[in-house]
Amino acid sequence: MKKLFILCVSLMGVAAAFGQEALWSKGPSKSPQVNPDRSVTFRLAAPDAKSAKAVGEMGEVEMANKDGVWEGTSGPLESELYRYSFIVDGLELNDPSNVYTTRDVSSVKSVFIVPGEKGDLYSIQDVPHGSVSKVWYDSPTLGMKRRLTVYTPAGYESGDEKYPVFYLLHGAGGDEESWMELGRAAQIMDNLIAGGKAVPMIVVITNGNAEQEAAAGYSRENFNYEPAMFRQRRGDRALFTDSFRDVIKYVEDNYRVKADKSSRAIAGLSMGAMQTFAISKDYPDTFDYVGLFSGMGEISRAEDKQKMLDMQNNGVKLYLIICGKDDFLLPRVQNYMRQLDEIKFPYEWRETGGGHTWRNWREYLTGFAPRLFK
Repeated sequence: MKKLFILCVSLMGVAAAFGQEALWSKGPSKSPQVNPDRSVTFRLAAPDAKSAKAVGEMGEVEMANKDGVWEGTSGPLESELYRYSFIVDGLELNDPSNVYTTRDVSSVKSVFIVPGEKGDLYSIQDVPHGSVSKVWYDSPTLGMKRRLTVYTPAGYESGDEKYPVFYLLHGAGGDEESWMELGRAAQIMDNLIAGGKAVPMIVVITNGNAEQEAAAGYSRENFNYEPAMFRQRRGDRALFTDSFRDVIKYVEDNYRVKADKSSRAIAGLSMGAMQTFAISKDYPDTFDYVGLFSGMGEISRAEDKQKMLDMQNNGVKLYLIICGKDDFLLPRVQNYMRQLDEIKFPYEWRETGGGHTWRNWREYLTGFAPRLFK
């Protein structure tokens, strides 16, 4: 018994030592440091390195060795959220002095925000905050329990008001985490609602991968699932779009929502835009607001044209198609609009700068949400 006690004490000492090491192992210098002129300084302690630079959405920043700490400063940056990493002697690594990272498909990068108009919207401000829940719903169509992210606006828990619902879909390689992590959806909605720019609403962020219960690390596959752009379907399992009624049923059974067409909106980016097209087409009496971000549909078949005409006859308050001028999908988006023109389906088109990026999609959400349910 005495030996067992000594062993336990020894193990506790080792754990404490590792804890202290983690506590004090942060890099010696602040990185990244956002400067008053919106330039950003990066620092990395690597005295034996031969070269180092910061690379990412802010461009490439060369770094110089100053007494064992590599340092480099960008030019002034636009207010925005940026992902980056270091390249040290040809090896890519995240910033060890920055605990904040985001995952995009299988890529994990360090992240920072430059304050200002957009940066402030993507940041937590001194405003009433909504709640973000990770919930599981039953999908008989797909034959499994599946995970959703649900944003409820400030005041939902303490009141009895019913709210409209905005269903928000991710792109290829994403999941129910993407819009919150990369899209900053909770911060955007909090700030828009608090500023009176958007009405309070519930936002439901789905997982559009029919084979997947939940995001990587949150399903029964645990840590054995490797995120990928596309995951191969097995057999004749239904598509996610076929199962969307399961999502709506769960939301309307479990949340205080206005369960009518004028109180439902749906939008998605890239693959999620294509799913938005299919869902709104196949359920033509369900949504008054539809947003296709950097994506399109296909209505060459007579039955699809008829469904689009049914949607038009049922009334659509907003059918927005928006895409960047440098987006690789722009030609296909333009072809889809020509198909809509042929059947005289009303839509709103916006072309923006930029390409197939989260920078655009955050802006698209920021512009779309204030137009809902008014």
